[in-house]
Amino acid sequence: MNKKTNEELQALVDKATAGDKEAFEALVMGVQDIVFNLSLRMLGTFADAEDATQDILLKMITHLSSFRGESSFTTWVFSIAANHLKNYKKHMFAHYPLSFEFYGDDIENGKIRDVPDLTQNVEKDILAEELKMSCTNVMLQCLDTESRCIFILGTMFQIDSRIAGDILDMTPEAYRQRLSRIRKKMADFLGRYCGEYGSGRCRCMDRVNYAIQNHRINPQQLDYTTAAEIPDKIMLDVKNAMEDIDELSQDFSFCKPYQSPERTKRLIQEFLDSTQFSVIRNS
Repeated sequence: MNKKTNEELQALVDKATAGDKEAFEALVMGVQDIVFNLSLRMLGTFADAEDATQDILLKMITHLSSFRGESSFTTWVFSIAANHLKNYKKHMFAHYPLSFEFYGDDIENGKIRDVPDLTQNVEKDILAEELKMSCTNVMLQCLDTESRCIFILGTMFQIDSRIAGDILDMTPEAYRQRLSRIRKKMADFLGRYCGEYGSGRCRCMDRVNYAIQNHRINPQQLDYTTAAEIPDKIMLDVKNAMEDIDELSQDFSFCKPYQSPERTKRLIQEFLDSTQFSVIRNS
């Protein structure tokens, strides 16, 4: 995403609300990756994140005329996305909620030695990396919805507490306090159980076949290791400010940003080219 000034973004919004299709496309292209990454961390799987991203971008498009410029455009989009995702009930983990207790018990007591080779000729180190990214992302589902959103905004996007407070309808002080507690909770769990990010006994390489058996990864569908990563500098452009809240920042390097899947981009482009969009644009 190319960094734009607030004035440039406002100009695009004005053109888009006036019916300029190219301006609509520029706005969508500018935020689709951050919407996808927020959705992925909030919902836990690529498939659910793709569906939610499409919903959010369509909501953004159809409500664009309500943007008043009282906040930055990116903050406005984050607010739409956060509210949508906090109430999103169609994803897998809404039906099968997780807890840190369950996750810890599975690490301690899962019978990983009793599983045959299920790698289907895929290199085991690739599957181990897929499991690491999937596992640490799914671990976020152990947090309640609002705590998860606080953690993602503060740790992955590193959004200033004033802006995050506006997005989540809380004071900056309350946001900072909750973020600090949540980050410590996550770091404590990783430190206790995870051998990749802490001193725990869990090693992804040892659990690959167990994960395949339990449908946590699929050798024929490697979402994380095949996804295109976004350079950190580009993701930093979505922030209006940064703050050093505590000393745990490096503990969460698993929060890698990814480009939106091509299927999502294609479906949004099809909508922008559709008769339905023409009706919205001209209404």
